[in-house]
Amino acid sequence: MIIKAHAKLNLAINVLDKQDDGFHKLDMVMVPLDLHDSIEITKVPKSFDTLVTCDDFDLVNGEYNLCSIAVNKMRAVYKFEDKFRIHIHKRIPMSAGLGGGSSNAAAVVRGIILLLKLRTNEADIIDVCRSIGSDVPFFFKEMPCRVQGTGEVLTPINVKRPFYALIVKPQTGLSTKEVFNRFDDSKSKAKSLAPIIQALENGDISMLAQHMFNDLEPAAISLCPEISLIKRTLLEEGLEAVMMTGSGSAVFALSEDFDKLEKAAKHQLKGHKVLLTKLKENTSL
Repeated sequence: MIIKAHAKLNLAINVLDKQDDGFHKLDMVMVPLDLHDSIEITKVPKSFDTLVTCDDFDLVNGEYNLCSIAVNKMRAVYKFEDKFRIHIHKRIPMSAGLGGGSSNAAAVVRGIILLLKLRTNEADIIDVCRSIGSDVPFFFKEMPCRVQGTGEVLTPINVKRPFYALIVKPQTGLSTKEVFNRFDDSKSKAKSLAPIIQALENGDISMLAQHMFNDLEPAAISLCPEISLIKRTLLEEGLEAVMMTGSGSAVFALSEDFDKLEKAAKHQLKGHKVLLTKLKENTSL
């Protein structure tokens, strides 16, 4: 069985209060993309161990571990003994803020449910996903959402137009932990997400460009100055909805005009990973 594990973009990140466990509460707008990894999952004899492999040798241990954690968390709740071979066909750039590892884990959860024909309810599965990682509940739902708390509060957003997206990932990747360690809480003020949600619902790219924000950008740019240079290049190409996604280091531009994005992709972006995709429409897996 092959399950698609879609990438995401953050169109807003409010970093709110730090909790006693050291993690911040967040208030975000997240959208899934057509860009995806493919997760091949098959059952193996119970005498075997579960094995996770990947066709990209650069994959970091954390992403392998998230898939293994997903299996173990599902096993703990649903009490199955089955073992699996899981192979990741990688297309989502790593250490980019595109959510590849969390998306892979959510795909494993969906794959196990389908393979074993498990009887589940959404609340229980969201709890399992949250125990794997803060972004995993979003990737399990795979629809545009306002994401609050530590990733467990999801409010769907109706997106009128699946805008095209240009993604530019510099050679330098960033870890979420490094970026949050550099983040300055004193400079963060909660901002309204209402104009961003309204822009998505109305299909208004100019309004979206005006109100998008990412509290983590300054910290990420201090670690990877190329982010700022890429943003400037895309803006000089006449693109307006330009921002870093997640904790970086990837930068994206959204547009209704695919040709405009394609033109920008061919100019002054050498040395970076460049991808063209679009927002995922709400279709079946």
